[in-house]
Amino acid sequence: MVEAILFATAEPISIPELNARLPHGCDAERALDALRRRYEGRGVAVVRVGEAWAIRTAPDLGYLMQKETVETRKLSRAAIETLAIIAYHQPVTRAEIEEIRGVSVSRGTIDQLLEMEWIRFGRRKMTPGRPVTFVVTQDFLDHFGLETARDLPGLRDLRASGLLESRPPPDRDTGGDEDDEGDDQNEMFED
Repeated sequence: MVEAILFATAEPISIPELNARLPHGCDAERALDALRRRYEGRGVAVVRVGEAWAIRTAPDLGYLMQKETVETRKLSRAAIETLAIIAYHQPVTRAEIEEIRGVSVSRGTIDQLLEMEWIRFGRRKMTPGRPVTFVVTQDFLDHFGLETARDLPGLRDLRASGLLESRPPPDRDTGGDEDDEGDDQNEMFED
């Protein structure tokens, strides 16, 4: 029954939602564990997406689906930067995003990310003015194949993939080896 539900739903589904659909006394969590083991090494996998579960193409076979994906629109550089800041610093306010980026964030950028359902409003900060915060959604995690936002690549991973220069900026004194154990995701957005 759990397999059928996961197969039929387009969106990831949580354990409480699964339990609500199953007959009384069934344990969705145990069934998910059995399904994960059954699908190991096969063409599809039962994966956790945030607090929910879904059936997805096995990562090593994702290239087969490239022709099936539809790219609706490209994100602007500002939207990519804003999304990265939200992902790595969540929950984060608009003012904090602007402080990190060094420029103001247009309403259209935030609206586009909200419309794509990659970010959502978080709790209000307990500071003067009670500004709203932004956090990434399960759709964001699902799109990038992440279980949680903590699975985002760190500074070392980004350097190893060639997305960042392996040298620190010339105005920054690292005081040692650039790959110190202190390197983490937060360093990417420091001033």
